[in-house]
Amino acid sequence: MGEGLLCSWQGPAACEGCAIEGRLKCHFESKDMAGFLMNVLPFAVTAIAGAVVAGYGWYLLGWLAYSLFFFFVWEARILCSHCPMWAEESRVLHCHANGGVIKIWPYRPGPMSRSEQAQFLLGAGLWAGLPFVLMLLGGEYLLVLIGLVTVASGVYGVRHTACSRCLNFSCPGNTVHKQVVDAYLRRNPVMRAAWEASGYRLEE
Repeated sequence: MGEGLLCSWQGPAACEGCAIEGRLKCHFESKDMAGFLMNVLPFAVTAIAGAVVAGYGWYLLGWLAYSLFFFFVWEARILCSHCPMWAEESRVLHCHANGGVIKIWPYRPGPMSRSEQAQFLLGAGLWAGLPFVLMLLGGEYLLVLIGLVTVASGVYGVRHTACSRCLNFSCPGNTVHKQVVDAYLRRNPVMRAAWEASGYRLEE
């Protein structure tokens, strides 16, 4: 996969003297994944319960099928394969947000294209939106309101606890400061070259 090309997979010695140590999720930790899931769980519970109460529980099988396709195939290709976490020499992705995905494609060190970013937003929107359609069809408007609150809370939590330190810098939700991004790229020449080839420029 190319883990030797990135400082995140070169062991503790590579972190010595790093000016941005602690400002990024450079290494997988199960507590980070647990924190991410805790942000998503309220929406998932509301979505499932809402669809069942609305009388469309069986439609959740379609939602489950789409979830597996989106997270393990579509998102893995357009988003995850650009992330340094994908470069680990393992067939299984170790990541705080999409861990457990089987790596079908090679690591791509360059940033996401605009098309890939648009696809990610579309795919995520479809995933989050289907349960609301089912709740609306069943007239469960209170659950729709609760669901919207859980979405807003989840997005806020993820952006402030995960996206602000995530290595997948070109993700539409990423909020890592450019100075930190530049510092990471300077430590990883192969990734830097791929980003600069796409038009990205580091600050002097």
